[in-house]
Amino acid sequence: MHELALPLLIGLIVVALAFDFLNGLHDAANSIATVVSTRLLKPVHAVIFAGFFNFAAYFLTITFPSLHKVAETMGKGLIDKNLVTPGVVFGALVGAMFWNVVTWLKGIPSSSSHALVGGVIGAGVAHAGFGAIQWAGLNKTLLFIVLSPLIGMAVSMLVMLVSSWGFRGASNKGAETSFRYLHLLSSAAFSLSHGLNDAQKTMGIITVLLFSTGHLAGKFEIPHWVAISCYLAMGLGTLSGGWKIIETMGSRITKLSQHQGFSASAGGSITIFGASLLGIPVSTTHTITGCVIGAGVARRASAVRWGVAQNVVVAWVITIPASAAVGALFYGLTTLF
Repeated sequence: MHELALPLLIGLIVVALAFDFLNGLHDAANSIATVVSTRLLKPVHAVIFAGFFNFAAYFLTITFPSLHKVAETMGKGLIDKNLVTPGVVFGALVGAMFWNVVTWLKGIPSSSSHALVGGVIGAGVAHAGFGAIQWAGLNKTLLFIVLSPLIGMAVSMLVMLVSSWGFRGASNKGAETSFRYLHLLSSAAFSLSHGLNDAQKTMGIITVLLFSTGHLAGKFEIPHWVAISCYLAMGLGTLSGGWKIIETMGSRITKLSQHQGFSASAGGSITIFGASLLGIPVSTTHTITGCVIGAGVARRASAVRWGVAQNVVVAWVITIPASAAVGALFYGLTTLF
């Protein structure tokens, strides 16, 4: 157990919630890019819509507690929870927040989730060496950096094909009206899955901090006040928007129709709900990008601006190493005090 004065503990929890707010701000584009780019909803209405469903994920976990496995992976599945110190938590959060701010200012749709993973790994290794890493959890997370966008792409293409077949006899006007409603429904599901998977990452960090300082003991469980705080912080962050990234996600990669927007959101929600059931902290950014590309390719490969997509992938590759380096640096600074 590591002793920490109560004001410092509260300060660290506030920093964690600030990361969750920034996560919602940074990743708002994931939830609403398709509905904004297709003009299904106005941007202001879209962020309110997404923020509501981000927070509503809390009530889903009350009904299905098994959906909180992602928080367990973040709290004890990446770094041995017995080796986590308040300094490690501080370094992890600052490393992730630094990378989020840089990519947000540049309009790059990088992953807040993998920035936090990188921060945790960097600070944990700086504290206790590579022996602190829980390789099963880390390998699973790294594997899904590649798999989640590919799965999302494949599912979105399948949804496009199945729904095209299902509406083959409908008039253009009738199909367009139906896809507008379906797109709104799938966007709500994606916002729900986004809040569910992403808010849990900060829950795991706060919970392991409480365990390491002796404020929690016994079985690793997420306190309700922690869950509510994280979902609320993420929902408020989403309400603040992230317009540069929305532009990249919603229009620069490919131009979407209502049919494609529905397919991308549906593919993304299916993929992320599946990952949450398995306790895998996937990137909603990576997933929806793959889904948008999949929906574009289903129309024709030339509809995708591959140069923009390539720049996005480069950001994915460097996110974990960059945030790990910053996390290790800020952990090192804490040892000076």
